[in-house]
Amino acid sequence: MRVIFSNILAIYRKELQTYFASPLAAAIAGIFWFLSGVLFVRILFNATLTATQFDAQGQQIDLPSAVLQDFLGVLGFISLFILPMLSMSLYAEERKRGTLELLATSPITNWAVALGKLLAVLTFYISLVLPLMAYEAIVFSSTNPPFSPAVFLIGHAGLILLSAAILSLGMFISSLTDSTILAAILTFVLTLLLWLTDALAGNSGLLGDIFGQLSLLKHFTNLVQGVVDTSSLILFASYTVLGLFLTAQSVEAFRFQRS
Repeated sequence: MRVIFSNILAIYRKELQTYFASPLAAAIAGIFWFLSGVLFVRILFNATLTATQFDAQGQQIDLPSAVLQDFLGVLGFISLFILPMLSMSLYAEERKRGTLELLATSPITNWAVALGKLLAVLTFYISLVLPLMAYEAIVFSSTNPPFSPAVFLIGHAGLILLSAAILSLGMFISSLTDSTILAAILTFVLTLLLWLTDALAGNSGLLGDIFGQLSLLKHFTNLVQGVVDTSSLILFASYTVLGLFLTAQSVEAFRFQRS
């Protein structure tokens, strides 16, 4: 068990160093922070106008919750484009450089490699989200009455769970091709389908209910609203484990093709 943990940690450190040293990752971070900052200010401005209108009418709204839900919804949508670009090179670059065969035949298990890579890219994404959480917390700390920290943390935990699921599936797609661009496009298409699966199914009875339960958007929205639903946690965990499993099997199949 200690050997497996050491292998995962070694892969994790190597991949994480690669991300923080990558010009592409730095560009992605800059774009993510810029868009997020601009949109957060816009959401705050619109919310202030709305609150002023409601105050004039003698009505009250839960402004902090509305701002948080709108902003996390925006972050989730931006992440649909950012996450495929982060996961596209996890295995595609290994294929392109010819190092995937060495990785597949190494003593380190495919599961350990996949998990180390996933944890590294997820850590990098979390490092992008943490500064946003900092200025959100500063804004919400001045609300009266005080905003619930639980709702704040649950909403952002939902964003992290969403990103873990997408990155895991994107890692599997990256293991199938040596083209990073193709991996990013296919991951985006798959993510978009899973994001809108309930809308695509429509009101088609049992089939619609089944597809609705597979929707990333539906379960992400539950957590953003502060609703901790077991089915949402299970769904995101299932997508993450599925991506890890398929990635390990894909690398194993590659090893047999080369043997």
